[in-house]
Amino acid sequence: MPAKFTQPLDLVSMSHSMNIWALKKDIPLKALLLELEQRYTDFAWTLNTKEDNFKALELFIPTDPALSVYIYTFGQNPNSYAIDLRYPISTHNIVGENENLSLDRALNIIAMHLFY
Repeated sequence: MPAKFTQPLDLVSMSHSMNIWALKKDIPLKALLLELEQRYTDFAWTLNTKEDNFKALELFIPTDPALSVYIYTFGQNPNSYAIDLRYPISTHNIVGENENLSLDRALNIIAMHLFY
């Protein structure tokens, strides 16, 4: 499980100028970020840089950091993802329900949660 964060969050905005391959994350997570950047160019999102697990990352939208997705590959089948959905009211969080997802399914869940 990710650590609880206090304000201000340590975020980095993702943009086409950022080198995703330079992140200290495993290759499936980098591939997901590259595909997310490619497919959803009209949407802004940020990466929580305090998440130090090599096989996990947390994404937010800049306007509401309490709305986030925690994406991880540990404990999953090869080339699969798990996603926890975070809401401003923690009792609404969805944890452990989205596991062993394909890249396309993971991207769809992320987009629906953060962008629409």
